[in-house]
Amino acid sequence: MPVKNRFAELHDEITEWRRHLHQNPELLFDTHETAAFVERKLTDFGCDEIVTGIGRTGVVGVIHGASNASGKVIGLRADMDALPIVEATGLDYASKNVGKMHACGHDGHTAMLLGAAKYLAETRNFDGTCVVIFQPAEEGGGGGREMCEDGLMERFGIQEVYGMHNWPGQPIGSFAIRPGAFFAATDQFEITLEGRGGHAAKPHETIDPTVIASQIVLSLQTIASRSVNPVEQVVVSVTSFETESTAFNVIPQKVFLKGTVRTLSQSVRDMAEDRLTEITTLTAQAFGGVAEINYMRGYPVMVNHDAQTEFAADVASTVAGECNDAPLIMGGEDFAYMLEERPGAYILVGNGETAAVHHPEYNFNDEAIPAGCSWWAEIVERRMPAA
Repeated sequence: MPVKNRFAELHDEITEWRRHLHQNPELLFDTHETAAFVERKLTDFGCDEIVTGIGRTGVVGVIHGASNASGKVIGLRADMDALPIVEATGLDYASKNVGKMHACGHDGHTAMLLGAAKYLAETRNFDGTCVVIFQPAEEGGGGGREMCEDGLMERFGIQEVYGMHNWPGQPIGSFAIRPGAFFAATDQFEITLEGRGGHAAKPHETIDPTVIASQIVLSLQTIASRSVNPVEQVVVSVTSFETESTAFNVIPQKVFLKGTVRTLSQSVRDMAEDRLTEITTLTAQAFGGVAEINYMRGYPVMVNHDAQTEFAADVASTVAGECNDAPLIMGGEDFAYMLEERPGAYILVGNGETAAVHHPEYNFNDEAIPAGCSWWAEIVERRMPAA
């Protein structure tokens, strides 16, 4: 079965929802209006149960099939939050909240899952229970973790869970997926380097933390080039370099570095943290300075489960005619927490030739809506076929 006819009929309505969400972006856990919108729609659809406040501002809807002989429960998850970006699309439905923008397509994810929920509540052509999950704070807040810690999986008896992300540069409505490690673990670090400040004309009387920091920035690149097996993946990026002084003739007392480490296995993740700590500490000591390191573990590696990935790919092939192999992605995704709790899979749906996600000119392509809705609906109907 290709894209479901019902989603062609609902396309304009779902597009209207998506554009409403695009105009009204909210950040992290502050998704109160978005959650209220989702709750109203789920109520209108006739969901059997609607629960709010899971993971602070998450919303969960329960839809029972026409029968429940299988006892199966499938979870479908979409993220709701936006990014702190000033929109530059010039769209007539551009963000009305200055400095906030749906620059990652979560408006599209939410709208597509609402579309699937409407269809599933209308037809109930499955044997079991579907749980639709609308999650806040994917963009750095760990909303997926908080929903799980609030007992999401246990409370609703979820046995498998599936997620989706739009992907610019991939043909509209096409799909791509891979088993195993898919999205990277995302760690962050802050480094404070202290030396002895002084006059720039007398550097011999100082311990220059700018020189120490410069050496560290370069040396950290040896984690990837000399510490990790070349067939493994690791990215170490220093993204901020600040000194206490802005004067031309002052050597500062302190320098501050920030950055991120991305890895795709636990062993490399542990090793990268150890090497960053060793390189930073010992380099500072070698120059007579002191380093203070704050290493912050972020989202874990997102790992697709083999059997569920094969099933998800088969469903995608049914909808789109084929499902491609996705590349490894060094970005992070907090659906990882849900996949640590339950078996499941995460898939990419093509967004066409648009600006990249997290870009001020990005926009979700509404032409992807029927394919995304159909994939979610087919996951439910094929995993829990009507008795």
